[in-house]
Amino acid sequence: MLRKNWLVKLVVAFLLFGLFFTGCGKKTVQGPPMPPGLGGPGMPGAGSPSGDSSFGSAPLTDEKLRALGITTEEQKREFLRQKEQFENEDIHFDFDSSVIREDAKPILAKKAEFLKKYPTLTITIEGHCDERGTNEYNLALGERRAHSAWQYLVNLGINPERMQMISYGEERPIATGHDEASWAKNRRAHFVIHF
Repeated sequence: MLRKNWLVKLVVAFLLFGLFFTGCGKKTVQGPPMPPGLGGPGMPGAGSPSGDSSFGSAPLTDEKLRALGITTEEQKREFLRQKEQFENEDIHFDFDSSVIREDAKPILAKKAEFLKKYPTLTITIEGHCDERGTNEYNLALGERRAHSAWQYLVNLGINPERMQMISYGEERPIATGHDEASWAKNRRAHFVIHF
């Protein structure tokens, strides 16, 4: 009897250990387009040099500004204004959807124009979800959302090699409430510029 109890406790401990280390995480994806409607594990070529867009890009030096064609103080101010707008204007999605909404299309068109103006910039597109659903489901949905934005920008003429994708699922909410208003803010794609 004691041996059986010990064995049951050991099995439960291993299961809890496994759940703890596989329960959540982010998924970085990059490379060829995912077939429409699929959100399985990462795509070929997954990963980024840092592995995580949250590390941010290196400091913006005068040399990097010159490489972008920015030589005057006025051009620098305008670039920084456009960069801030680019990174602070997310697109949002309907519940359980990765379809680009009509209100997101002009935002993506503006982002495409910015990327065409500065062709050496690269970006990360982050897919985010609200808190409803399992971690695994939300990681896959976040991936589909990032991919939808990626595909839309590719269709607008942006080189796919300039864009990588990452899914954070429900890990990084910008609104912490537990209501539809908060959930709607968290169902988004966010864009980060790298130099």
